[in-house]
Amino acid sequence: MIINGTLFDIHFYIFIYLYIFANNFKIHTMEKVMLEHLTLETFKQKVFNFEENKEWKFEGDKPCLIDFYADWCQPCKMVAPILEQLADEYEGKINIYKVNTEEQQQLAGVFGVQSIPSLLFVPKEGQPQMAMGALPKDTFEKAIADVLKVEK
Repeated sequence: MIINGTLFDIHFYIFIYLYIFANNFKIHTMEKVMLEHLTLETFKQKVFNFEENKEWKFEGDKPCLIDFYADWCQPCKMVAPILEQLADEYEGKINIYKVNTEEQQQLAGVFGVQSIPSLLFVPKEGQPQMAMGALPKDTFEKAIADVLKVEK
């Protein structure tokens, strides 16, 4: 009886240990860098204050990529996981932001966004460049290297 109880206790603790380890492993492997959603105000603080400046003046500390999207847009939904991967891969080197064009119509209008997804590549120095459509990951990587001047 004592032996069975001891074996049961050992098995029970091993089970608990493995359960905790497995859940911690899942939690750590499922963590993603969350993309920041910009409002008009945060855009002016982090990217470009178009109300104060007539000429382009980047306000950020790192190059950035801005995804102009809408929740109902299927191509936007295809781009979203690619942007999350890129945010992980380029963490600390670039910022990736999202702008919901339904909620931030004025901001979409400032950049003449007429189709989505529209992607604004903003280098630290120089003029931003807009791309449209659901781009494949390798095209994003090429634009990040060529326009933003950032390597992995």
